Amino acid sequence: MLQVSGLTLHYGQSQILHGIDLTARTGQITAVMGTNGVGKTSLLKAIAGRHPFSGGTLSVDGRTLDRPGAVQAARAGIAYVPQGREVFPLMTVEENLETGFACLPPGDRRIPDRIFDLFPVLAEMKHRRGGDLSGGQQQQLAIARALIARPRVLLLGEPTEGIQPNIIKQIGRVIAQLRSEGEIAIVLVEQFFDFAFDLADRFTVLNRGSVVLSDDKASVTRADLLSKVSI
Repeated sequence: MLQVSGLTLHYGQSQILHGIDLTARTGQITAVMGTNGVGKTSLLKAIAGRHPFSGGTLSVDGRTLDRPGAVQAARAGIAYVPQGREVFPLMTVEENLETGFACLPPGDRRIPDRIFDLFPVLAEMKHRRGGDLSGGQQQQLAIARALIARPRVLLLGEPTEGIQPNIIKQIGRVIAQLRSEGEIAIVLVEQFFDFAFDLADRFTVLNRGSVVLSDDKASVTRADLLSKVSI
């Protein structure tokens, strides 16, 4: 569903990503791993159109996107849940969800019951402001908002960061369910090793802006992956 080839990215004169290749298949979770500062978040931002990449190609479902901005990427089916969640604090949960309508035709602009099936707490807090939610509840809201747009590719940036353990388990179950439904490709950037290892079908490990490992889970041992992630 998502194919990234030879992607490079610069911040001013500094090159951050060096020829990144990444494949994310429908019905699978691709985990992008590595220590702090290796380019994981920059890669997601480039794919999501948050920061223009310098070179390489990006395609969704066989359609090449020519250095898309955020709007073009979203309309092509890419949904981004950023690190830090970025919910609108003064808007209600319901209003936050409705911001996901932007890429949908007018006749489809409704919140599906499925969203509240996945995240029951959001139904209970539908009329509360986003800023009044706990960190874990905000993370659930951010994922739900992304799903409103009916994406073909879901990018998740550090979904366990600052979240209490019981909510981490709930989020893990939702991600696994989305994978099992076989309708979207999921790219997961995550530093919680066990969480990523348990969920992922494929791993891409970055170090200093380059890929140092890219393989399916069946071909990677836990020890080898941990050694690459810890470089």
